[in-house]
Amino acid sequence: MLIQDVSFPLRDGRTALLRSPLPEDVPGTLEYLVKSAGETEFIVRYPEECGKYTPEGELALFERKNASPNEAMIVCLVDGKIAGNCEIVFYNQIKYRHRATVAIALLREYWNLGIGTRMFQELIRIAQEREGLLQMELDFSEGNSRARALYEKMGFRITGVKPDALRLKDGTLRNEYMMVRKMHPEKEA
Repeated sequence: MLIQDVSFPLRDGRTALLRSPLPEDVPGTLEYLVKSAGETEFIVRYPEECGKYTPEGELALFERKNASPNEAMIVCLVDGKIAGNCEIVFYNQIKYRHRATVAIALLREYWNLGIGTRMFQELIRIAQEREGLLQMELDFSEGNSRARALYEKMGFRITGVKPDALRLKDGTLRNEYMMVRKMHPEKEA
């Protein structure tokens, strides 16, 4: 699914652009995937696992996401560079059609500029346009307090835990938490 371009000011005075990924974003996306994976333990992949991503594969992914009625991928550009990305996937199965899953990642140098909040606002806007959608869902890793604070600010709440879901290279096990944002919380009261 294609989205309309969204420009917005950052806290440092620069301007960011949210838009659907384009073929010219492939090289920057490949660099972003490796860099983001090395900046924090909270990204699911390690940098060395990014070798499986190829220009052809990323281009095919962009084309599939942009053409899909059930998925939207959004890249964030700052000064022409990929700063982060996010996506929403709507389930297609009848019993799951009321649900969507979301994911977000942002390079460390762009933290605290308002990008994460603005990406979530766009994901929520897309979700609100989906007929019959009742909830958005996401997972986050134990210890990722920055992400948790953002998600809670955007209306998500913890609904469950997957014990020892992640195992780091040093053997450390981390829980993964499931969160849900109800689209019409006033109807639950």
